[in-house]
Amino acid sequence: MTKEQTRTRILDAAESLFFSEGIAATGVDRVASAAGVSVVTLYAHTGSKDGLLAEVLQRRLDGWRAVWDEEVAAAPGPRERVLAVFDALAAFRARSSPTQWCSFLATASERPPARGEGEDRAGDLVDADTAGLVGRLRELAADVDPERAEEIADTVLLLYNGALASLLRGVPQDPAGRAAETARAALGWGREG
Repeated sequence: MTKEQTRTRILDAAESLFFSEGIAATGVDRVASAAGVSVVTLYAHTGSKDGLLAEVLQRRLDGWRAVWDEEVAAAPGPRERVLAVFDALAAFRARSSPTQWCSFLATASERPPARGEGEDRAGDLVDADTAGLVGRLRELAADVDPERAEEIADTVLLLYNGALASLLRGVPQDPAGRAAETARAALGWGREG
């Protein structure tokens, strides 16, 4: 097995365990066992449990951004580009390994706030996910209506967060689709344009 294959197995195992059983509840020995490697090998690849979590989050963030980019690029107009976050959520869930819900919200809920930038890579990645989400939604919303950009972005973000929480609960079915339709209604956007 190559070094990259070993690394992928470690990250896959950690992602699955961290976000289905909990970060605090999952020890590195359990991750190493699930990946079929020794704890020494795991540490050689990630340095620590915090390093492992950061590597998993970085991979998720990179994957999320790529899927969202695809969905924004495929959207036919400015309103659809704003709502593409919901299409991206559904597409990302379909393509990535199963987790209970959002890896970033799960991390934020299990760990205290970052001590300071650069001191907690996982916390910095949670912050980067939040900043990227808010910033991009505001940019896309400004293309629709610059005067309402913040309102549009905040409405979509609120519904996006609700869709993520619905993934944890398991209801309703298709929370991303429901959230998109609710956003359309709340923003006064019909199906066209």
